[in-house]
Amino acid sequence: MLVTDLHHLIDLPQDTPGPARRLAEHLSNIVKAATAGDAGTAWESALPCRRRPANRACPGRMIVLHTEPRAPIRWRCSACDDAGVISNWEDSAFDLRRRQLTVAGAANEIVIPNEVAAALRDLRLLDTECERLVFRVRAHHNGAVLAATDDDLDELIGSVAAEANHEPNRRRRQRLDAAFDALNDAAADGR
Repeated sequence: MLVTDLHHLIDLPQDTPGPARRLAEHLSNIVKAATAGDAGTAWESALPCRRRPANRACPGRMIVLHTEPRAPIRWRCSACDDAGVISNWEDSAFDLRRRQLTVAGAANEIVIPNEVAAALRDLRLLDTECERLVFRVRAHHNGAVLAATDDDLDELIGSVAAEANHEPNRRRRQRLDAAFDALNDAAADGR
């Protein structure tokens, strides 16, 4: 079991080795997923497991649980024995909890490929609402499920398009374009 204090992962120095940086990103994504979902309920996020048993990617997804503020976030892989707790996550940049009550609209559930879910998690210019939407994506046997209202989906599609239009890296732009197309097709099918 990996026991982590999130304060140790904030503001890593520039010379931090790659494996430590990737672990910090993985754990911060777990905090985002746990705080984007409902409190008190363990759920299987679309976040892939980072382990590679026998040099093959683990097929598992992260099951996350946060029960209440000040309590550690618990996580485990759905397939292997990777598990842990993360403390001191409250009010960090990775805490996506709602700060006020909002009225929930009717949400459409859209099945997206895992590659699209990964591209959405990689977006850099999201507001908190869109980031919460992206990290609330749940695992599904055909990929991942994005639950969004029509307005939230339109805003997310706009964010993906804006970032793709300004992306200089050809491969990342292609991933963002594929995500845009998948979301646009899903939005058109759902309306």
